[in-house]
Amino acid sequence: MKKLLSFLIVICCALAVYAQKKQDLKILYVGGSSNYDTFSSRPDSLLLVKSVKERMASFEKMLKRYFKTVKVVEGKDYRQKMSDDYDVTVFDGLFPAIRQKSYLYDDNGQVKDVISPIYFTDDFDRPAITIAELGEDLGRSLGIKSDWYCLCLDADAHSWVKDHPIFKGPFPVKLNVSLQPTPAAAKEYAKISAEVLPDSILMWKVQNKGYATDKGFRVGMVSRPNGYGDPDDEVISSGVCAKSIDAVALARHANFFHWGFSASPADMTPEGRQVFANAIVYISKFAGQRPVARKLDERITTRDKNLVKGMKYTLSRKCWEEYCKTNDEYNQQMEEMKKETLAKKAKGEKLNQIEEISLIYQPMKNPSYAMFLKQREPEMYHFFGEETGLYVRYYEINYPYFYGQGFNLAVDEDARELGIPNNDKRLLDTAIRMLEEGKDVEKATRILHHYTLCRFETPAEWRKWYDTYQDKLFFSEGGGFLWLVNTQDKTVPGNDYHVLDTVNVVKVESPSVVKNETDDNNPVLIEGKLNMLENGKQELAIRIKIHPGYHIYAKISDKDPYIPTTFDFQLPEGWKQEGEMQLPSFTQLDDNGTTVYTGECVFRQTFEGKGSGEIKCVIRYQCCNNTICLPPVEKELSFSVK
Repeated sequence: MKKLLSFLIVICCALAVYAQKKQDLKILYVGGSSNYDTFSSRPDSLLLVKSVKERMASFEKMLKRYFKTVKVVEGKDYRQKMSDDYDVTVFDGLFPAIRQKSYLYDDNGQVKDVISPIYFTDDFDRPAITIAELGEDLGRSLGIKSDWYCLCLDADAHSWVKDHPIFKGPFPVKLNVSLQPTPAAAKEYAKISAEVLPDSILMWKVQNKGYATDKGFRVGMVSRPNGYGDPDDEVISSGVCAKSIDAVALARHANFFHWGFSASPADMTPEGRQVFANAIVYISKFAGQRPVARKLDERITTRDKNLVKGMKYTLSRKCWEEYCKTNDEYNQQMEEMKKETLAKKAKGEKLNQIEEISLIYQPMKNPSYAMFLKQREPEMYHFFGEETGLYVRYYEINYPYFYGQGFNLAVDEDARELGIPNNDKRLLDTAIRMLEEGKDVEKATRILHHYTLCRFETPAEWRKWYDTYQDKLFFSEGGGFLWLVNTQDKTVPGNDYHVLDTVNVVKVESPSVVKNETDDNNPVLIEGKLNMLENGKQELAIRIKIHPGYHIYAKISDKDPYIPTTFDFQLPEGWKQEGEMQLPSFTQLDDNGTTVYTGECVFRQTFEGKGSGEIKCVIRYQCCNNTICLPPVEKELSFSVK
């Protein structure tokens, strides 16, 4: 009887979903993505085509269940003006760009910079939902905050805003919530901010499949939490991923809704489908809006609330001791593996690649405390040495005057001299008063140009603007450390980013400039050289230089979603590879077993053959540091053989 009752309850719930009233909204779905992970693997092209069709059909079926009017198109057929005829556009595939992705080359023909594509005009104001990495791809040129923090979002959501409308309706939602272990990566990241997370947190499953349980399944994307918090955005939920506890899985910025999870409706849970449908209804209410605070520099550093607290830990002797302890433990593990591998080799048994690598593994040397500090704060170490308290004091004193300068925080000397924090409106008022009184006009102008998007000619114009809109002004760190006006009125001065020469401008460097050094904008430098060996064979040496603090991936654990460094060779007729590639030593990344390359690494591959032609090497890698994972990169090198 109990089984029969349970069965009837399930049937009634299912019928309730089908019987719920359709929303009178017109939905356009733009497809083109598959259910496969195409970043770290290369699925068969026929399987990809089949998967794209199945995914589009799944979305069409689901959307028609919830909404009265649904149109499905492939990305190749979509144009921006089509969204004008629909209440919401769901983007699940790329479409033809207005400006294509382009490259800047050095004198050697090597790529030294990538210019992102543009998919929308600046005035695009139709409600949109972007799925997984489409948030980064489509929103980058508009400054949408759904940027690429990490392509590592799995299947479960946590830390959601429980009273948010998407969990309330119009379609009823009953979340199947359970207490689950806190993601290990989140705990590691918490240490950077000197936070302690609980051992378990509440979660609900958004989709039935994920990269952790289904190898090769499409991976979701989380956005950086820093930069949110302005009037035109909202963070709704985080999710299980390989980043911090507050990595953004669900969010809204202006007319864009970031749905970071990757599954099609066929692989969503019932509550996942309900919440997704509610998200469509919710974003439809933001028709006509455009982002006010535009995050045009996705890597901009903001003032984390735990910045000073985190510095106290990351520069402490305790942190250094824990770092050394972890190194020692990993060195011991690798030494044991090396002994086992040598014994296996002595028996004549075949070794796998990991075992081969263990034979050349070089133990990680622990840095002195001084070197540890120098690696983390190279510029300030020159002044403060091993006096940890001085570093912390520096951050405490200058916290109100920091502004983001790429990956770093810089001190605004003008604001510090006036003693007014840059996120205090009094700074603008004071600068305008300085103009009015003719006092230190150069400094006043510098402040106003630094922190606003206005370029008035007279003090009277500045005063009129400030007095008129001061109650609507807000300070946006993610938007560029700017004072902006909280309005959608395009005629109001102060929100036009085009006054900055960084908006959609292709910066062409002199072709005589060749980048031989890495930096935060170019953390990986790759070059190769083909050498003739004494035996007549050719050895290709590929040198990869990685900027301090960054890494690329060697061996990836099944529990991690990262992308390994791979080398694919295309050889001319008459040539072949000889033996396995000689790999450099590596270091441990996490307790899951993932290993990484850091510093300067050399990869060697021998070839033998006859005849002339070109050896092509396609290198694929992903570069990360402790705070971000950059999108995967593919680089091709060519070498002539005779």
